[in-house]
Amino acid sequence: MFTDSHCHLTFAELASDLSAVLAAMQAARVTRALCISTSMEEFGRVQALAAAHGNLWATAGVHPDNEGGREPSVQELVQACAQSKVVAIGETGLDYYMMQQRKGGRSIAELEWQRERFRAHIRAARLARVPLVIHMRAACEDTLAILREEGEDGSPGSVGGVFHCFTETPTVARAALALGFHISLSGIVTFKNAADVHEVARLVPEERLLIETDSPYLAPVPYRGKVNSPAYVPYVAARIAELRGVPIERVAEFTGVNFTRLFLRGVTHEDVQGDVE
Repeated sequence: MFTDSHCHLTFAELASDLSAVLAAMQAARVTRALCISTSMEEFGRVQALAAAHGNLWATAGVHPDNEGGREPSVQELVQACAQSKVVAIGETGLDYYMMQQRKGGRSIAELEWQRERFRAHIRAARLARVPLVIHMRAACEDTLAILREEGEDGSPGSVGGVFHCFTETPTVARAALALGFHISLSGIVTFKNAADVHEVARLVPEERLLIETDSPYLAPVPYRGKVNSPAYVPYVAARIAELRGVPIERVAEFTGVNFTRLFLRGVTHEDVQGDVE
């Protein structure tokens, strides 16, 4: 019934008891999840996990905040997308906030390597014809500008994708939508003080909205502050349903359809191992 469009099942908090995580998903009627790669060193584990489970899928990419790991070439990312169950490039994008915090006020000019990595991921997605999973924090203008410069503007030939864990203003949401991207909301939408996210939850058209956990982080109310799990994505759907004035079943339905259309558009029956209920 529910689809978690962004989670990190290879992170230690969840991988240490994966069987329990998968059982909890089933009990919560979370029938599918997209497992996100954050480094090339992690990618093999992410892909293998998805390949072993019919209801899991994978991405290939290096998180913008990941410094010090192996830098992938465009061709390496394209080749990764040819592997079983890999359906997107990411997560990629720009994160100026974390880098500036960690490096004691490091200037944006010093983060050119982030922008070059982002461009490589965009180019790989276009060559592989798969969507992008975008991470954006304290870098809205540059993120949108680079997408436009690389041809990701909603025109023919664009691959599009999703801005995951969206926390920006309604104005930025409209700009992302104008480029042809989807918007995914996380447990933050359940937080009382997330006024901008609440407004975004109301304004995004049904056909462009996804839900996620970003687990093991950002657990929704009533689990805020605890380890998050894909089993909690129904709480995200419930809050969106409340904000939009529709039944939760409606949110589960259209976000599931959007996930299929965005990420599984080129998937054949042979790519699915096992039954997805």
